[in-house]
Amino acid sequence: MKSEDPILAAWEETLARKGDAPAIFNTTGDLLRTFSGIEEHAHAVEATIEQALAAKGRSPKPYNAGAIQIGNHQDWPSLFLVNLRRRNVFLPIDESIPKEQADAAFSVAAKSGITDWGDQPPTLFKLTSGTTATPRLVRFRSEQLLADCNQICDTMGISDVDLNFGVIPISHSYGFSNLLTPLIVRGVPMVVSNDRTPRAILVDLARTGATVFPGMPVFYQAFCEMDDIPAVPKLRLCISAGAPLSATVAKNFFEKFKQPIHSFYGASECGGICYDRDGTTFEDGFVGEPMKDVDVEIVDPVATSSQIRVRSAAVGDGYFPETDEEKLSGGLFVPDDLLEQSGSGFKIVGRISDVINVAGKKVNPAEVEAHLLRFGGVRQAVVFGRPAAVGALRNEEVAACVVASPHIRESDLLRFCRTALSAWQVPKQIFIMDAIPTNERGKISRRDLARRFSTTGESSPLRRLGS
Repeated sequence: MKSEDPILAAWEETLARKGDAPAIFNTTGDLLRTFSGIEEHAHAVEATIEQALAAKGRSPKPYNAGAIQIGNHQDWPSLFLVNLRRRNVFLPIDESIPKEQADAAFSVAAKSGITDWGDQPPTLFKLTSGTTATPRLVRFRSEQLLADCNQICDTMGISDVDLNFGVIPISHSYGFSNLLTPLIVRGVPMVVSNDRTPRAILVDLARTGATVFPGMPVFYQAFCEMDDIPAVPKLRLCISAGAPLSATVAKNFFEKFKQPIHSFYGASECGGICYDRDGTTFEDGFVGEPMKDVDVEIVDPVATSSQIRVRSAAVGDGYFPETDEEKLSGGLFVPDDLLEQSGSGFKIVGRISDVINVAGKKVNPAEVEAHLLRFGGVRQAVVFGRPAAVGALRNEEVAACVVASPHIRESDLLRFCRTALSAWQVPKQIFIMDAIPTNERGKISRRDLARRFSTTGESSPLRRLGS
């Protein structure tokens, strides 16, 4: 009998078609799981759970939270299938998140077991950033996860003859939708990797013969700076998401590897939004046209840049435990990003919350970042606003963190900014670092940088502050 859950139904078709075909490899090319092996391990895990419940005299309850906090591991598909079959709400938690925060997220998710979901019970929670210290989750049904997977595979042209290279975290929305669900729903095998060293990634791409690489701008930038690179003749599709891709990196990579990078823009709340199908526009922040079956509407068509409204079958049902119906509900999501039309597509030019108010003048950090990246030897730049020093007339001032070559000094960068930027756009201070600090989810937060490098207790601007 065919399962009523659409993800499980798709898995049954995948299993019937693929059977003992390879499903998961490690980075040396060794087979870790066949599709049948995934199913066998799922049954073994479920049997263990049943035995434990029986020993305690308990019966299973639907919509309890089932959390997983492991790296990129071959058990991911099996554990997801177990949760679907037991009607648990699956909660992926990134391995880097500290125990205290992971426990807090699970505590929130556990409320699903006592929540009346009516006829729309969730099957997955995605952990996302909230406006308070309380963890905020986005709830999804299997129908929405299936829609996102289909939109991604159809738009990007990914099929079961491909081999996905999984170094981005499967626990994040990007990895979940580009690695895990394509394996279950479409039978796309994958390599699992936990080594994020750029040279190791290239070596492993070559050794495994992976054809699809879902990556991030920082990886592609590092690849461009490497010498003695291994040949990757089977790699046919390079995807970049997680942050806007700079034109310089895209062009350098294309010239060095003879491969375009296809920018992919999405959000935890709605899955994929836009995709650069060509990859050779070479424009900062360009993310292409809306994905298949995704509708994008400009909120303010008169403004140069605007927020957008995203409608698709993949949009989540809402936040949990608090709601924000103006932002996410009824198949509609409004991201905080500012986009502008660029030819037939869109480009990301900033975020609503990132705009810096300098004496009444608005500074878009992305414009200053783009200028800093034009300075030879600057590999990464993040611009943010911080409260101005006590007694200053301006309520905010511009500051920046950059990753740059050892010979570059702060004075060089400030001089470069003054030659082309308006006075109010020039950073008051530039911190040159080995790496830009990230938050517990591995993302760069302008708000966190503003706190760390505040005018009241700022770190020294000496070179190589580290993370």
